[in-house]
Amino acid sequence: MRNTRRIIVVANRLPVRRSAKGAILKWESSSGGLVTALKSVLQHTRGAWIGWTGTSGVTPRRFMHDHIWIQPVPVKKREVEYYYNGLSNKTLWPLYHDAICAPQFNRRWWKPYHTVNQRFADYVSRVVRKGDTVWIHDYHLQLVPQMLRALRPDLRIGFFLHIPFPPDELFEWLPWRSDILDGLLGADLVGFQTLGGAQNFARAARKYTVAKGAGHSLRYERRSIRVGSFPISIDAAWWSQRSDRPEIRKRAREIRDRVGRDRKILLAVDRLDYTKGIVERLQAFEELLSTGKASVHDCVLMQLAVPTRETVGDYAQLRSTVEQMVGQINGEFSVPGRVAVHYFRRNHTREELTAFYRAADIMLVTPLRDGMNLVAKEFIACRTESDGVLVLSQFAGAAKELAEAILVNPRDTDGMVSAFRKGLSMNPAEVRRRMKALQRQVHDHNVYTWADSFLKVLRR
Repeated sequence: MRNTRRIIVVANRLPVRRSAKGAILKWESSSGGLVTALKSVLQHTRGAWIGWTGTSGVTPRRFMHDHIWIQPVPVKKREVEYYYNGLSNKTLWPLYHDAICAPQFNRRWWKPYHTVNQRFADYVSRVVRKGDTVWIHDYHLQLVPQMLRALRPDLRIGFFLHIPFPPDELFEWLPWRSDILDGLLGADLVGFQTLGGAQNFARAARKYTVAKGAGHSLRYERRSIRVGSFPISIDAAWWSQRSDRPEIRKRAREIRDRVGRDRKILLAVDRLDYTKGIVERLQAFEELLSTGKASVHDCVLMQLAVPTRETVGDYAQLRSTVEQMVGQINGEFSVPGRVAVHYFRRNHTREELTAFYRAADIMLVTPLRDGMNLVAKEFIACRTESDGVLVLSQFAGAAKELAEAILVNPRDTDGMVSAFRKGLSMNPAEVRRRMKALQRQVHDHNVYTWADSFLKVLRR
């Protein structure tokens, strides 16, 4: 492929992280499906990834890592507080997730958000060449498409939102709603996880900007902008192959032996975030035990909670609530050798997660709202023997694709209890039928087909 067809990825965070071995500092590739998928595209085109290191310290110069140009963008300490912790995570994140937690609208945060977005656009404009394709990602950088368009009108610009785009009734709360929409409309293609998100955006654009049009096409400032849904996925083959490794199989057996092979494992893996429905899930599990419809002799709940944003008040409160609930459930229902809930608040490697996915009987993915939720797809890919049951929130983007899961409303405690019971008692033949259908979906629509489909539409 010629250099004029390079892909330039722009995201809040870089695909690498600093690691220290003794006195030596070096860069290592971050794990994750997005990095894995886009890495091969960038390597093939000699592309670049532009993003923030995650710290406010000295920003290194551009460097090459694994055949990809890495361009760090500096973010000052005050900007981290206002642009990232403030507007991105206390305003946009809760607002876009159905205002589950009340969003804060602090006018002091807007200027730093605008400033950092402009800095990203400036850095991109200096790195790109004529004919390059630029792919901007997520809610931190919603102003960059229009800013970059003003600097480099020759570029093909795509934008993808990894979280939900809210309905009009919520989006109109945002004091800077027209600015956000104008920013996104600088792209040639604006992509979302679901059709509903794409429709919400198109309606808002027609209502709060001069954009016209219908369906998947808008007209704005004498340009055509395409709007579409592109459900993100995982590297399903990687998870399946890793799950079948002897050491993973051994670790999965050890997990089962520790809790008792005669008990079914209900597994949940989440960031410790209020959107994930952890409290509601614990309430439903407590109800399951208290009504006698299951007991600690039959089953055990394993909750893996990944720490996140722990200095933010809402997240600190959530952690306290979850840990109190776990203690309460264990205090009431556990017996010697039979703990009701195993709770792990720490990061896990992908290899560790694979072992837990393989050990579990039932996967509980019950967020109150989620753009997609890749945990559900990782679990499916790891079930190489076509066993295991997925209980999935109807408010996760993944529910649109994974119809053979047991779909639930996480706010309906009775419905959640019924779903848990159904998962515990499901006929093995039905388990196998459902899982085979889920596996076909995940393997046929992997992260590579996602990236491919978006870029093909963008380059038309």
